Amino acid sequence: MTVTTADAELATAKRNVWLLFLCQALMSAAVVGQVAMSALIGHSLAGNKALATLPMALQMTATMAASIPAGIIFPRFGRRAGFFMGAVASLLGSLIFAAGVWQADFTLYCIGALPAGLGFGISQHYRFAASEVAPPSYRPRAIALVMAGGVLAAIFGPELVKNSKDLFAPFLFLGTYLALACLPVICMLILTVVGLPPAPPRPKVAVPMREIMRRPAFLTAAITAAAAYGTMNLVMTSTPIEMMLCGFDVADSSTVIQLHAIAMFAPGFFMGRLIARYGARRVIKAGIAANILCVIVALAGEQFTHFSLALILLGLGWNAMFTGATSLLAESHTSEERVKAQAANDLIVFGTVGLSAFGSGAIHALGGWAALTLVLVPAMAVAGWMIMRPARAFQPA
Repeated sequence: MTVTTADAELATAKRNVWLLFLCQALMSAAVVGQVAMSALIGHSLAGNKALATLPMALQMTATMAASIPAGIIFPRFGRRAGFFMGAVASLLGSLIFAAGVWQADFTLYCIGALPAGLGFGISQHYRFAASEVAPPSYRPRAIALVMAGGVLAAIFGPELVKNSKDLFAPFLFLGTYLALACLPVICMLILTVVGLPPAPPRPKVAVPMREIMRRPAFLTAAITAAAAYGTMNLVMTSTPIEMMLCGFDVADSSTVIQLHAIAMFAPGFFMGRLIARYGARRVIKAGIAANILCVIVALAGEQFTHFSLALILLGLGWNAMFTGATSLLAESHTSEERVKAQAANDLIVFGTVGLSAFGSGAIHALGGWAALTLVLVPAMAVAGWMIMRPARAFQPA
């Protein structure tokens, strides 16, 4: 059987996508583990319990800010250099988290959230790198597959928390952070063999970012992604605290976060096919419906089953909306503008996520679990309105 050039290129693209899948899994595992620990550690170290989610809020704010160095490094030095910088930042964050736990110092623990968030923010560009190494026909599947790397993170992250939290007793979670510090090192080793595109050519005439951000296609993609990620993070961040208040232990909340994370990333194995078949907008509508069901289940009770099912629905809704929005983003820019558009998109998305993390602890402390989950309703209404508008893809001049 004759192997054509197109077949060889597709095989190479698939190899690179699977390597990016592993990198995404490693970088996401640290974040999934952090979700299971952060609010509990913050609750134990902070004098004001409303600040329990402050470390996660700072981490998501740093994730938003990562779009600035990403927008500088990726265009000038290429994807590999940027991803190496992200891995180093993630390593530093885990070590500072460990020091904060060891010293029982809430301020030091919060400082660790800054490099950790920077590393996580840069790792969000793995999905964009997947779209660049894949031919157009394979692009939606490549994006979804790399995002599916979170499945390994969803399984590994909480298990690592459960099995390492007491390694250096009485310093709870110290062993976990030292273990998480190994993950970005492994990621750097994989980055040495993955094939990544060179830095994109610079446009002859620089397009201001504000012009890109005004395009209807960009606004639809960014606002939809922000609604998906912001509401998911709002509920997820306070779930361990709510479960603790309901009498559940760390293992129980870690299991719920694990189920949630699996639901977030497992659809990546087939979401690309669904988008190719039904279109991104229909898939996003299904995600909105899943999030509304999450609210209904969360308000129905506070048994382990309620938390588990609600967080599973939340994860499924996030995947459909976020993957669909990432596919729509490609309609808003030219190839020369892609890094700038991606950085602007993540600035909006993770700015929203940062605000949701800041608000999660305060809303939960003041209004309780019901008020927290009901915030999803207006956010889904906004996302639904954006998707229902007539589709107007960007047409380059």
